[in-house]
Amino acid sequence: MVKDKNNLGCDLMKPFLKWAGGKYKSIDKIKSILPNSSRLVEPFCGSCAVSLNIDYDNYLLTDFNQDLINLYKILVSENQYFINYTKLFFTEENRTPEKYYELRELFNKTKNISLKSALFVYLNRHGFNGLCRYNSKGLYNVPIGSYKTIYFPEPEMKNFADKLKNAEFIHQSFEKTLQQANKNDVVYCDPPYVPLNTKSSFTSYTEYGFGLDAQKYLANLANNYYDKGYKIFISNHDTELTQSLYKKSSIKSFDVRRMISANSTKRGFAPELIACYN
Repeated sequence: MVKDKNNLGCDLMKPFLKWAGGKYKSIDKIKSILPNSSRLVEPFCGSCAVSLNIDYDNYLLTDFNQDLINLYKILVSENQYFINYTKLFFTEENRTPEKYYELRELFNKTKNISLKSALFVYLNRHGFNGLCRYNSKGLYNVPIGSYKTIYFPEPEMKNFADKLKNAEFIHQSFEKTLQQANKNDVVYCDPPYVPLNTKSSFTSYTEYGFGLDAQKYLANLANNYYDKGYKIFISNHDTELTQSLYKKSSIKSFDVRRMISANSTKRGFAPELIACYN
């Protein structure tokens, strides 16, 4: 059965992770562009805002961030048990800078997947600006944020576990994910974005980063798969570079309100696009 992805039948579901570049605020635009199909494939699943809010029968959700995939697997497997465990870290005692950096160090050292996954949620909610960043040694290095209150996203975690309980989560590269897709799938790619200006730098979302060569490689793969009859969609900033990279696609441009600067006075609309290879 192919579901009508335009009929959500409910309010939008917020992801439980704060995520730089997350797609929650542009779901309506993405929903109007992605076609119906039986399976949605996301090689850069991130916070899973798209999969949470667009209905398909099946989901293949992958990411090169192993900590993220481990978290999703344990959440959908253990559901409320894991939610209750994670909540234990959301205390007044753990809101101090000393405890934050102590728990961040524990996150970087522990081999216990349950503990590491719970701490991922803690760090995500207490860290600066919703960033997920690693250094060249693979160590999580986001500094503590400044918040008057800390929200524990229990309802959002529960919604995630219920909605995506049958999704397939895999830690792997976007190349391998594209190899697993078929011509009946809808493939939605949300890679780390190119910078809006030359003073910006590419993200270190994993310790391997995602630079210009990776951007070009993804665009070339999309071109090749499109020539074979696949349906691939890519989100990115709307710049001269991306317009050139995706010139073989049909490009949909629009503005999205984003925090495009750490300075709240410089927040505004960012130009984005979706390259449609269909």
